[in-house]
Amino acid sequence: MHRTASTNARVNGNDAAADAAHAAPATHDDAHGDAHAASAGAAGHGSRPAPVTVAAHRAAVRALLAPLRTAERVERVPLLAAQGRGLATGILAPLDLPPFANSQMDGFAIRSVDVSAGTEPAGTEPAGTELTVVAPVPAGAAPAALAPGTAAPIMTGAMMPPGADAVVPIELAFPDSFPDPGAPATVRLPATAAGTYVRDAGSDIRAGELALDAGTFLGPGQLGLLAALGMTEVPVYPRLRVLLVTTGDEVVEPGRPLEVGKIYDSNGTLLESSMRQAGLQVTRTGISADRPEQLATLLRLHAPAVDLIVTTGGVSKGAYEVVRQAMAGHDVTFTSVAMQPGGPQGIGTFDGVPVLGFPGNPVSCLVSFEMFLRPVLSELFGSPAPRPVVRARLAGALTSPEHKHQVRRGALSADGTVRLEGGTGSHLVHALAHSNALVHVPDGTSALADGAEVEVWIL
Repeated sequence: MHRTASTNARVNGNDAAADAAHAAPATHDDAHGDAHAASAGAAGHGSRPAPVTVAAHRAAVRALLAPLRTAERVERVPLLAAQGRGLATGILAPLDLPPFANSQMDGFAIRSVDVSAGTEPAGTEPAGTELTVVAPVPAGAAPAALAPGTAAPIMTGAMMPPGADAVVPIELAFPDSFPDPGAPATVRLPATAAGTYVRDAGSDIRAGELALDAGTFLGPGQLGLLAALGMTEVPVYPRLRVLLVTTGDEVVEPGRPLEVGKIYDSNGTLLESSMRQAGLQVTRTGISADRPEQLATLLRLHAPAVDLIVTTGGVSKGAYEVVRQAMAGHDVTFTSVAMQPGGPQGIGTFDGVPVLGFPGNPVSCLVSFEMFLRPVLSELFGSPAPRPVVRARLAGALTSPEHKHQVRRGALSADGTVRLEGGTGSHLVHALAHSNALVHVPDGTSALADGAEVEVWIL
């Protein structure tokens, strides 16, 4: 795909750091052209090119969106506002964690050399060494040095006194309780090796080490680490602004009267909820009728305010393919991907804004989002988090088109089996609603037996 000057003006300038971390993506023409050339060569001169592979089309989507990842678009936001965002630059730890040696248990801080030669049990007293109890280690303050022959009461997380190199849990002490503060007391403690129940400074991470890499999805654990490192703000990639357009004369908004020959629009809700879950900012325009001029006007109106346009329907080869017609004169390619469902796809730019055209059937448009847009967003911008991928055993046999990558809806169980939900039809929203996974049957597979192992993406 050769971008026009207006395209370059709108989506130009890859982040140099990002380019260093990722190989330069192929262009849309490269990704699709290579697949077309290979298939045409296999079929013979003059044959219709075979559909492009899933991998090739995903590479084309990546090439289309990669220019949106620029250093100029990086934002610095407070930690809690970064929830669900992708980290734009790597973070080096500015200090050790923990910043000082501290106790792993409630007990007594000791010098291990003081208990190395304990006495044998005598009467009701256990084996060990008797030490003088000194003042407890204060919370949140630097403790005094520990003198030889003494033991300091210490709580979990408190700083180890200078000279102390081990902690004896209170449960192993005799008596197994702390004396009243200030009261003279002794305690018998067993032999304990140096380092026992001590968290060394930097045992979690050392100052200067990489805490989080660029592209990391920021969830509670990652934000907690940044807070522990003393950070209040973090550089993140922007939330992309998406224009979502549903097309079709036969489609009406939910809640309106359903006339003969009409269906309710499920694609808009299905895709918008998926996009919002993935961290995108979504603008909806309602349903666009099958009038190319009106759709083109609508897109032209909203294009300056968005980063990406996604349409559903009108990308196949029927008599009334409104998206195909509205894109006439723009740098948009319509192709067929060797995938079921979701074969027909559109990709390119409209007035310099990236465009993805998904098929009109509900399952097809969701599978298109999950197979192409969602993983590319995760790779480029660190958000959303990648779908968990597991291997599962089929609860039942299946058949699949041999030369297509089939994506089936499934219900994954805790025992590691996955049951297919519904058939192969791309209209089966009831089956989709009862699914928690996508089951992948790769190109080249025509049938799988009951119990066969398959790749599953958890939704």
